[in-house]
Amino acid sequence: MSKVLVLNASYEPLNITSWRRAVVLIIKGKAETVEHNGLAVYANFPLPTVIRLRHYVRIPYKDIPLTRRNLLYRDNHTCQYCGYAGDGLTLDHVVPRSRGGKEVWENMVSACVRCNVKKGNRTPKEARMPLRITPRKPHSSLYFEIARHTRGDAHQEWRKYVIGLTR
Repeated sequence: MSKVLVLNASYEPLNITSWRRAVVLIIKGKAETVEHNGLAVYANFPLPTVIRLRHYVRIPYKDIPLTRRNLLYRDNHTCQYCGYAGDGLTLDHVVPRSRGGKEVWENMVSACVRCNVKKGNRTPKEARMPLRITPRKPHSSLYFEIARHTRGDAHQEWRKYVIGLTR
């Protein structure tokens, strides 16, 4: 309830802010309500869940670091070969390093120890172990924040603005 998705004037997601900050932006005329949840902040003033800035804001691209934590989060803490979602996940190079595979988002996935050992020094095709989802680099640093807030039934109204940003 307390978080609001902020869209640029072009309807691209910019960030997530508090409902108080969103209300201030609306009152100052810097943003407009795009979606609300039916609750009211005051009298007939609806509590926004998505706002859009009235003027376009240029945001410099921010690279997302390839870390174990970010990679596991991208893969939803699930083995990309068998679907196991528990403790003890490892990181696997789709194309093994010994065969020229790089440490990049598109070549790394989370894998359980069993699948990682079974795949060994082979590609998924050679091991007959297809990937559940093709690995890719997240589009923006907002990816992780939005994914966290849209799990389950939370913030359903955000989904139409972030399609493609979160898988």
